[in-house]
Amino acid sequence: MSRYDEIYQSLEKQGWAISDSVIPMSWQITLLMQGWQLWEDGHFHMAGIGRGANDARRPDIRGDTIYWIQPKSPEARHPFFAWMAEFREDLSKRYHLGLRSQEFHFARYGAGQGYKKHIDQHRDSDHRKISIVLYLNVQWNPINGGELCLYEPENPDLETRRVTPMGARLVVFRSGLIPHAVLPCRQTRWSLTGWLRSDEIPE
Repeated sequence: MSRYDEIYQSLEKQGWAISDSVIPMSWQITLLMQGWQLWEDGHFHMAGIGRGANDARRPDIRGDTIYWIQPKSPEARHPFFAWMAEFREDLSKRYHLGLRSQEFHFARYGAGQGYKKHIDQHRDSDHRKISIVLYLNVQWNPINGGELCLYEPENPDLETRRVTPMGARLVVFRSGLIPHAVLPCRQTRWSLTGWLRSDEIPE
């Protein structure tokens, strides 16, 4: 029996899982403080869609600004990332996913911003296997919107769940399977977003 059984059972059933208990509130607060300081210091940049030559800035489609966490950076020493590496190994062994690395960025959505429906795997690469979202918001009021909308893989027009971005809430889903979107928020919305991958990321 694994301490992640609740997550695994949900992943097996529907391709996504939500946990409000696995991440300590203290981690949420310290990660939010890191992200906020990086934002204040001007280190965030507008997120793009696509990759490589197809990378484009389209705030009408994707409105967040982000900061990529480098493997040897001070931010990467936060205990969340060591925990995630352990979770990645356990998940990979259980489902024979061949997960070899992880990548994360802070994401900040300003008021009125969102991200239209998409899938996390790029068309020319399937290395992203599992998507991870950890919400960093403090006392988020549902009236402020910003929900993560999950859609049915067989029918992407059918919404199956709206996830309120409550602080310390962890969302896990299959990157190549689950269409999803971020609804516009009415106040600043923070998260730590990343992917468990089947390739090695250069340090």
